[in-house]
Amino acid sequence: MILVQKSTFAMGSTPLETIQALSLCASQPLPNHCSPDQFSDEQPAHPVKLSSYWLDRTEVTVAAYERCVALRRCPPIPFGRGARRFDKPRYPVSFVRHADAKKYCAFRRARLPTEAEFERAMRGGSGRTYPWGKIYNSRVSNHGRLGVDRTDGTDGYRELAPVASYASGRTPDGFLDLSGNVTEWVEDRYGPYSHDVAIDPSGPPPGGVTTARVVRGGSFVHGPSSLRASARDQRDAASRVPFIGFRCARSHGPRRKD
Repeated sequence: MILVQKSTFAMGSTPLETIQALSLCASQPLPNHCSPDQFSDEQPAHPVKLSSYWLDRTEVTVAAYERCVALRRCPPIPFGRGARRFDKPRYPVSFVRHADAKKYCAFRRARLPTEAEFERAMRGGSGRTYPWGKIYNSRVSNHGRLGVDRTDGTDGYRELAPVASYASGRTPDGFLDLSGNVTEWVEDRYGPYSHDVAIDPSGPPPGGVTTARVVRGGSFVHGPSSLRASARDQRDAASRVPFIGFRCARSHGPRRKD
């Protein structure tokens, strides 16, 4: 794990940034699938105050998750016959539901990161657009594309890659694969942002209009606009797909009250 110090940062996208995201989306093979409204849930950009926290350097691997399974603390992953190719020790674990990810993190006396913590790790203190900087670079993450075939082997891997395969895409703090490979479960239920200053936000409370959970970071089936630090997506908590995984977080000291 890597420690992220207490900080305040701008979470979400400005109107200009959503226009830039739409332009990036429109550069893909199926530009007619890009909608002016698809990035609206990233607005408004708003200040967030976070307490210090620890976050895993990489995505949780199949090998690490299997140790939890062996101790009967986590449910086994139901890799079907066609999915055995994803069952490799150094791959990020996938086909995990939100509840499975939470059980694994609890096994490590940790938790899932919040959506704000995930975005802060991607942005750093300088407000980066991507973990590696302001400009998209197709060679430093395991990404996909918006096309009939959503995978893209030009980055070196058509599907999953072993964790930490893209050292050039790490953040200055040392986090790897925050963009691409698998998109990652976070703790938060999906919901709109507020204009107010948020202190250690953790998403809408139970009982809202949706039970969907937020996933962050994009994956090997997502194009460049989905790999941005502010990009959001939602999935039913029971989803099991080869492009969703997770990493764990741990609080460091008391939570902020200011």
